[in-house]
Amino acid sequence: MTMTTRTRGRRAPLASVGLHATLVVASVIAVFPVLWILLTSLKPAQHAITTDFVKEPTLANYTYLLESSHFLSWFANSVLVAGVTTVLGVFIAATTGYAVSRFKFPGMKPLMWTLLITQMFPMAILIVPLYNLMGDLGLLNQPVGLIITYLTIAVPFCAWMMKGFFDTIPVEIDESGRVDGLNPFGTFWRLILPLAKPGLAVTGFYAFITAWGEVAYASAFMVGEENLTLAGGLQTFVTQYTSNWGAMSAASVLIAIPAAVFFLFAQRHLVAGMTAGATKG
Repeated sequence: MTMTTRTRGRRAPLASVGLHATLVVASVIAVFPVLWILLTSLKPAQHAITTDFVKEPTLANYTYLLESSHFLSWFANSVLVAGVTTVLGVFIAATTGYAVSRFKFPGMKPLMWTLLITQMFPMAILIVPLYNLMGDLGLLNQPVGLIITYLTIAVPFCAWMMKGFFDTIPVEIDESGRVDGLNPFGTFWRLILPLAKPGLAVTGFYAFITAWGEVAYASAFMVGEENLTLAGGLQTFVTQYTSNWGAMSAASVLIAIPAAVFFLFAQRHLVAGMTAGATKG
């Protein structure tokens, strides 16, 4: 019996080689575009579109980006918009998800269906109505306009996700909070939110990426190079007659760094929260 179990659990040499080869190929395919952009950002302008991996490496593209463009302004605008969108999006989604998960009130089902239906509309058909609305409110070319727009994208999905996560937290925790004299918000803030770190991490990451990498609304609602976000600013490197691939690649590398850091932060909290929840008795 022991020999049979060992035989079944042992992978054939050919299957092992095939598995590792597949993993290597998949890894190369996943890493190659990122590596190519990084190498392109280090090439001089005359070699930007060549197939040479490394030829006359230089930091001139990064120098041009930081000293001769509005990249720092775009970066600051994106940090402001993405940061506020993330904080407000997480708070609104968490409170909405908790209210729908714990309380029964008139219009609860229509509210949830409304949140779901808003996700069915393609982004392209919403640009014109939102543009007109923001124009009437005087929010065009203002970070507040972009923040409100991104919240309408992120909050419905995040509220649904947080509602499902709060459903997995025992109601007895809420009851123990009320016994200790906490009001509903105090129970939510002091007892439930610490247990919801995995959901909050994913919600924050989704809201951040929604605001950090979005192009259509940022390009339509913001004008003037100093008012653009990073996604809109990249388009200025491509004109009808020229394309500055080196500067665009360098900007892409710098843009990816905050998103990667945020992902690592969210992933660490997600794994830690899931592990903590799994080890509790």
